[in-house]
Amino acid sequence: MEKGKYLALVGTGALFGSVSTIFFLRLLQNHKKVVRQYNKNVTELNGLETCTIAGKKNDKAVNEDLLKDEIVSEHLTRNIQFFGSESQQKVSASYVVVIGLGGVGSHAASMLLRSGVGKLLLVDFDQVSLSSLNRHAVATRADVGIPKAQCLKEHFSSIFPECQVDAKVLLYDSSTEEEILSGHPDFVLDCIDNIDTKVALLAACVRRGLKVLSATGAGARADPTRIRIADLRESTNDPLSRSVRHRLRKDHGIEGGIPVVFSLEKPKAKLLPFKGPNGEEENPSDYQIVPGFRVRIIPVLGTIPAIFGQVMASYVVTELAGFQVQTEPIVNFDIDHYHTLHQRLIEHEELVYGTSQQVQVDVEEVMYIVKELWHGRSARDQLVKEVGRGMWRSVNELMLVRWDCEKPASISNLILLKFKEVDEHESRTLDDIKEKEPEFYNSVNAVLKQAEIDFGYAH
Repeated sequence: MEKGKYLALVGTGALFGSVSTIFFLRLLQNHKKVVRQYNKNVTELNGLETCTIAGKKNDKAVNEDLLKDEIVSEHLTRNIQFFGSESQQKVSASYVVVIGLGGVGSHAASMLLRSGVGKLLLVDFDQVSLSSLNRHAVATRADVGIPKAQCLKEHFSSIFPECQVDAKVLLYDSSTEEEILSGHPDFVLDCIDNIDTKVALLAACVRRGLKVLSATGAGARADPTRIRIADLRESTNDPLSRSVRHRLRKDHGIEGGIPVVFSLEKPKAKLLPFKGPNGEEENPSDYQIVPGFRVRIIPVLGTIPAIFGQVMASYVVTELAGFQVQTEPIVNFDIDHYHTLHQRLIEHEELVYGTSQQVQVDVEEVMYIVKELWHGRSARDQLVKEVGRGMWRSVNELMLVRWDCEKPASISNLILLKFKEVDEHESRTLDDIKEKEPEFYNSVNAVLKQAEIDFGYAH
């Protein structure tokens, strides 16, 4: 009997799935007629002219009603289920500029498109080459020799034709800044691998008050687990970000505040020597088409720039949706550090309260508190938007203490503080903190409330 019910349910589900699939296939058949006509309007590129689509100029407002289209809403149904309709609407009403369309930028742009961003500007002066096919998001051998911007635009028109895609075959510099950065973009993605251009772009974004996310070096690396997002000041083991940091500080007075995607992994290889047509090593600067741009080649495992691009797209989409994501700290403690923090908590409890019997956490739970709740830094540093490495470089200056001294040392009542902050905290009441530092008080309570939810304590 039960087996019969089960088979009936499976059969019903399969039938429903088939009917819905047929319904959307019919919609798509009608939709494709529009898309085919749409594709006929793609303008051919000549030299370094801008690629435009008739009726889709860069100054046109984003379509606010994208999600009302049945095809679009089905395309984005998983995103809508994840973010909610209102947040996905924010994504679909957004305008994003992607500069640099190689291994990193092509994957970032592709996922922004698939995620429903309503308007994209794609910028790159370079062409698709055979050697770039190991890492490009959409290019095929048929695309070799055409501008990367045109390549992406043409492929994008068959993936999400409702997106307003503008492609510019341009080199970013001071003369093209206005053309590229005007129009109030919601986000700019810097996927450039040239230092001079990258510095100029980042400085312009800061000057214009534009949100920007920058990619550092993805070449000569192989470990995807070591890719991170952090402030430019916190990026390590990356020669490109080190040079960019120096130039931004020296030439533009910019100390930080720019999020970057980078790898903690040290490069596995260096730039290859440049060989001319005769096969002998020559001066690479003699072959530069664009002054200042690299001619020598750095080995690239195609998967890593692709992951860089995916990370960038995920960061930007969640930001556009207003979906809060807390990144892991750059300095990750090993298990010995968590044992140290646990033992330090026990000793402190014995010193202050005369016993450690009210310590209700083990080492694994200490790991959760430090990593997931406080992200490896003092609770008082959570409100600081630009946190440098020096602020929380070592576990040696951190310890766990009770938030409310009247309650046990549990997951939902422990905060991470620096040694010098502990005495002041324990000398004050929560009412005093609430009155004098309401923002800090509310932020800590919100974090501890999340711990209750995560461990099923909330009602």
